[in-house]
Amino acid sequence: MKQNYLFATLFLLIVFLCPAVAEAKHIIGGEVTYVCLGEVSPGVKRWQFTMHVYRDCLGGGPDFDQPVKFAIHQGSETSNFLYTTRDVFYDYNAEIIPDTPQCVTQIPYVCVAEAIYTFEEDLPVLTNESYFIVYQRCCRNETITNIISPGDVGATYAIELTPAAMAVCNDSPVYDNFPPIIICNNLPFLFNHAATDAEGDILVYSFCQALAGGGNPFNSPDPLGCDGVIPTPPCPPPFDPVPYTVPEYNFDNPMGGNPQLSVHPVTGEITGTPNLLGQYVVAVCVQEYRNGQLLSTVRREFQFNVASCTPDIDAKLSADSLTVFVEDYTIKSCGERTIFFQNKTTIAANVNDVEWRFDINGTTVSDHVNKWFTAFTFPDTGLYHGMLLINQNSGSCSDTAFIHVQIFPEAHASFAFDYDTCVAGPVSFIDQSTGEGGLNQWKWNFGIPGSGSSQQNPTYQYPIPGNHPVTLKVTDKNQCADDTTAIVQWFPVPPVIIIQPSSYYGCVPAEIYFGNLSTPIDDSYHIVWYFGDGDTTQNIISPTHVYDKPGLYDVRVEITSPVGCYTFRDFFHLINMESPPIADFECDPDSGLTNFNNTVQFIDKSSGAIHWNWQIGSNHSSFEQNPTHTFLDTGRVSVRLLVTHPAGCLDSMTKELDIRPVITWFMPNAFTPNGDGKNDDFFGTGFLNGVTNFKMSIWNRWGEMVFETNNPNDKWNGEKQNSGGMSPEGVYIYTVTFTGPRGEANEFKGFATVVR
Repeated sequence: MKQNYLFATLFLLIVFLCPAVAEAKHIIGGEVTYVCLGEVSPGVKRWQFTMHVYRDCLGGGPDFDQPVKFAIHQGSETSNFLYTTRDVFYDYNAEIIPDTPQCVTQIPYVCVAEAIYTFEEDLPVLTNESYFIVYQRCCRNETITNIISPGDVGATYAIELTPAAMAVCNDSPVYDNFPPIIICNNLPFLFNHAATDAEGDILVYSFCQALAGGGNPFNSPDPLGCDGVIPTPPCPPPFDPVPYTVPEYNFDNPMGGNPQLSVHPVTGEITGTPNLLGQYVVAVCVQEYRNGQLLSTVRREFQFNVASCTPDIDAKLSADSLTVFVEDYTIKSCGERTIFFQNKTTIAANVNDVEWRFDINGTTVSDHVNKWFTAFTFPDTGLYHGMLLINQNSGSCSDTAFIHVQIFPEAHASFAFDYDTCVAGPVSFIDQSTGEGGLNQWKWNFGIPGSGSSQQNPTYQYPIPGNHPVTLKVTDKNQCADDTTAIVQWFPVPPVIIIQPSSYYGCVPAEIYFGNLSTPIDDSYHIVWYFGDGDTTQNIISPTHVYDKPGLYDVRVEITSPVGCYTFRDFFHLINMESPPIADFECDPDSGLTNFNNTVQFIDKSSGAIHWNWQIGSNHSSFEQNPTHTFLDTGRVSVRLLVTHPAGCLDSMTKELDIRPVITWFMPNAFTPNGDGKNDDFFGTGFLNGVTNFKMSIWNRWGEMVFETNNPNDKWNGEKQNSGGMSPEGVYIYTVTFTGPRGEANEFKGFATVVR
């Protein structure tokens, strides 16, 4: 069959050859393996190392190095030194050209050359360090798709000889198959990338990092340096990964595809369908484990070429499943015996003959009337085999698709449910479904977002009432499925009616919100509220009601569900409404207050109060019922009484008091300025708080001013301006003026007699 031949051949091919094949530079892949040849002296073992290197045959570029320079570094990946170097000649060099499959067109000519380098080395066995066998070389094709500036990126082929491998004289795994040279775009791809291990160790496969090494010969000043054409000696780890063109590609997704190319961790098979032409660097690692310990990692890097390969004939049909590359199509039916077969063979223009064949209980039934599509009725349940034959009787390329039809008895979903209509309890669901050989999967959806169960006979407690659509989907052992839906009318009444407030004690008028915490209820329930004062309301889950008269009130709630379930509850003496408090007080005295008469007794006259809060001015408060307060300052003062009822109701009253500022001033009528320390000065005394614009002046009988001051504390000593010579005995005139605290004018006049 053409299809089998095509894919068996393409398994040995890889990635797209782009139009720039003629510009290929050199290296496209390689790997390093080893074999332990045994102990040659105590603590020293001989190892054979083998490197496969692959390059383009076409497009020029350097040939294989002859010899190549290997480096053996000792240490760890982060700390090591050069142990030795080896010049090795290849002992094999051949070109590999893929066969051209029949009935496939537009495959470009591609050629890959392979060289094998082998050498032996005696190495002391290490217990805590490894050996790293390394070869590095530029240059990659500039047309590579999945790495950045590929012409500037070389390659590193290396393997680590671990202490664990040295201890057991281990042989590394060896890959079984040569990588494919060409992969056909948009065709399913399968390549067995498995390896063989001589000791039977456990092997684990994965995509891994391709390693850079060496660089563009035009960018490096030292051709033998780490960025040069041929690093000599090859540089030690750690090795840089190639720079993938992110985010499209990375080491774990080197080619994309739909489905994306992947490697099976156990079998090593690479599968997927590439969907973009190009050249791709791919690295596959096989890790070798023994007794849970990692012995070795063999990294193979290769350049996959995705090309436009067009099958002339590819027999296909719609099916439930497909065995890739064998083209076995499996169709499953549950109960339906008439199957419609849809031919999807490509290329349709190349199809000259179509035949459908089915084996019915040992008899071949053929439909050979060139039907592109056909429908066939099978006699009963069971497994039937058939074929779609394309161009079997013509000279052109032919192909065959194998058909397997499995007809199972249909599954039937059914269930019942049980619950108490008026009680807010769980609903029990009883599966009544049937299926051949029994059911093995139940999927319930109870009609509430996020609800469900996989049990055969579950119970479910609904959080809310409603007409809930319940769906059951069942699957039998043949994976035949069926589903059914039924409506559960779940409208119970609440097991207990709960409202807030649970009690209320307050003063009228009061607007009270009744919060209905009962469940389950919703707007579809008929709810009646009786507030105890003659008022009612209906069909409001949580109402608000105003009480405007004192009294003790009972509240009643009645609930009826949409299916007629009824419940009620009485809340006796739930609401206790009283008259509000009245704030009142008297002040003793309430007038005539001055800075000399400034103590007030406050007398409570309120009703219905149990707490008193006095705010006297802005800086004083009291919680006594009848406080007394002495005002330390004059002015108008606001006094507020806030009273509290036992139910917490409040009332307040505010009064204003005026504490008037009073001033006093007294002047003598004579003094004796003779220096005997008695009555030597003339001055006034009094209470002048808040006084401004004070002025005192004294005049002699000739109208001459002999003393003047603006300070009420100054004294006249009898001399002119207190320093100009003693005034003679006699009578003098004084005048005192000032402005009072509230702006009133004050004037005092009199006589001052100087006596010697």
